[in-house]
Amino acid sequence: MIYIQIFIAFFIPSIVGYGGGPASIPLIEHEVVSRYGWVTTSEFSEILALGNALPGPIATKMAGYIGFEVGGVVGAVIAEFATIAPSLILMIVLLQLIFRYKDSPRVKRLSMIVVPTVAILMAGLTFDFFQTSFNSNGLWQTIIIAVLSLLLLEKWKVHPAFVIVGGLAYGALFLS
Repeated sequence: MIYIQIFIAFFIPSIVGYGGGPASIPLIEHEVVSRYGWVTTSEFSEILALGNALPGPIATKMAGYIGFEVGGVVGAVIAEFATIAPSLILMIVLLQLIFRYKDSPRVKRLSMIVVPTVAILMAGLTFDFFQTSFNSNGLWQTIIIAVLSLLLLEKWKVHPAFVIVGGLAYGALFLS
């Protein structure tokens, strides 16, 4: 019975909390504090603080922790699945629709419209990153890092993970 409760406690916030972690946090809090009483409000705030300190989506980190505390490893797996299930199901359904109608002129037009929109969003994000880097590292450090990263990725085909680790090492050695 506890595993069904864990599933419900994380599935409902995930399905109605459109927008991911920030939108679903109050819903998760209602389920695990008010409805089931698995943690207190104080414990929930500590779990939230710990989850925010770690990389990745907050809802899945909280689900894993609370699911483990309540139901062990099986509880953590069920809570994680319940958190990602709504997005997973919706993605599978939408991909099936796209593949079914991939030769449709409307779907092709939709794709042609979406690509430039995503490109503009990525360009805005890139501009924000450059501005943040410029403000914290200065112009020359930003240019050196950008050019070196571009060469490593495009000319020498280094895996992005290694470029990120190299950037971290560079920052630790030269920017501290």
